[in-house]
Amino acid sequence: MGCQSNNATPPSPAIAPGAEAIDPRAAARAARIDPRIPALIPGFDAPFFQAGLAGYSDAAMRLVARRHGCPCCVTEALLDRTLLSNGRGFDKADLGDLCDNVPGAEDDHPLIGQIMGSDPDTMAAAAVKMIEQGARPPRHYRDLAEGLTPAGDVAPSARTFAAIDVNLACPVKKIAKKARGGHWLREPQGAIDILRAVREALPPHIPTTVKLRRGSDDSPEAERNFMRIFDALYELGYAWATVHGRTVEQKYVGPSRWTFLRELTRSRPDRLIFGSGDVWTAHDVFRMLEYTGVHAVSVARGCIGDPWVFRQARDLMAGREPAPPTLAEQRDVLLEHFALSVAVNGEALASRLMRKFGVRFAEHHPRAELVRPRFIRVESIDDWRAVLDEHYAEHAAAAV
Repeated sequence: MGCQSNNATPPSPAIAPGAEAIDPRAAARAARIDPRIPALIPGFDAPFFQAGLAGYSDAAMRLVARRHGCPCCVTEALLDRTLLSNGRGFDKADLGDLCDNVPGAEDDHPLIGQIMGSDPDTMAAAAVKMIEQGARPPRHYRDLAEGLTPAGDVAPSARTFAAIDVNLACPVKKIAKKARGGHWLREPQGAIDILRAVREALPPHIPTTVKLRRGSDDSPEAERNFMRIFDALYELGYAWATVHGRTVEQKYVGPSRWTFLRELTRSRPDRLIFGSGDVWTAHDVFRMLEYTGVHAVSVARGCIGDPWVFRQARDLMAGREPAPPTLAEQRDVLLEHFALSVAVNGEALASRLMRKFGVRFAEHHPRAELVRPRFIRVESIDDWRAVLDEHYAEHAAAAV
């Protein structure tokens, strides 16, 4: 998972004095993708992307986002040991499911695979397995993690991940307390050891990236630890860091500090730095780009139930006024998303999973208070279609 909370606080304004004066339309027209990004990941052609989201960003969600202009997606963070055990012996709630976090189709690219864990050798072996898509027997990767076999030549699968992202950001307590995710912001040497092991295990042409928060807390020591890890990751050969403007201690509460991101880009102008935190609309994408100077923006909770945010961002870059989705467009996407989820998960599981998406999609409906409870009660694709027939058909639009 990308460690995004399902019970997160409502949209909050970032700490960004003066950002409200930025004209997002002008910022969007001026926005360009840094050429280093598509050189590293072909197809990553716009300065925004879909973050990995716990319990959400499976192949179905990613494909819907891509069809609305999202240039690149990140998987949920997979636990290194879950990968090496083929998912056996671990609760799915602990981290993302294996089947949710592989390329879903020919057009589910470019896709960045995200991992996290607590041991450098295990993380390195997990990264190799992800890139090879498990082409070798499972025992090979376990032996690799235990130092019982040399890595040899890594052979990336033809449909593999475009890059591997190391998660040093997850603030969820049960993750951090097991020396994973955001825990490592308190132990910079341990974080650096993991980063070195993963980078050295992969072929040079496979980019590696890192997800960070701005520190474990607001103390001077936390900022020093962050900067030590941040500087080291580039020295080790990582392509970029995505930095979230909240601390681990904050979790998902309170504003993201865009001021921190701005200071970071100004102090390290030669480095590729991506930003995250309090990006809820297409306008926010370009306000963050303009205000902070980051090279790309991670869209996380803001794109749940809103794939149109990517279309709107592209419209703004092209000088077009972004339009909200019509009821007909909402209906088409709701049908498409459910059908893709059935293809990925089967109807029974898809019916349960799509309830939480329906609740978020309902926010676009002019009668959201009526639609939301209907999605919560969905048990089958027939139930889903019934909601759409009642609330998203032509007669429903006429009644609004």
